Amino acid sequence: MACRISALVIDCADPDRLAEFWSKVLGYVELGREGDGSIEIGPPDVGFGGPQPTLVLSPSSDPRPGKLRLHIDVSATDRDQDAELERLLALGARPADVGQTGTESWHVLADPEGNEFCLLHTRLQPL
Repeated sequence: MACRISALVIDCADPDRLAEFWSKVLGYVELGREGDGSIEIGPPDVGFGGPQPTLVLSPSSDPRPGKLRLHIDVSATDRDQDAELERLLALGARPADVGQTGTESWHVLADPEGNEFCLLHTRLQPL
């Protein structure tokens, strides 16, 4: 028996803003809201428990302690890496420097609140 990652929880200052950003990046929809202001987003018509984990954007006023120890990697499904990079930048992502050399096959980006994520070179088949 093994576990599956069912949800990733991201503490953030503005759950609405990040829910909008990550929904556009991943093609997700809003699945629900909690009384504490958390917003869960996930794949349309599947939701929680499907093959992809949902994201829970949880409000927090705690300052970020520094470089994240965990980050999200994304891969394009319907275009090459360069075209996907343009799309992500247009959505509000920005380049991030975490000490890369410039020879990596991936791009390090930050979401609108500065959370780093990587756009990988490998293109995946859509689910």
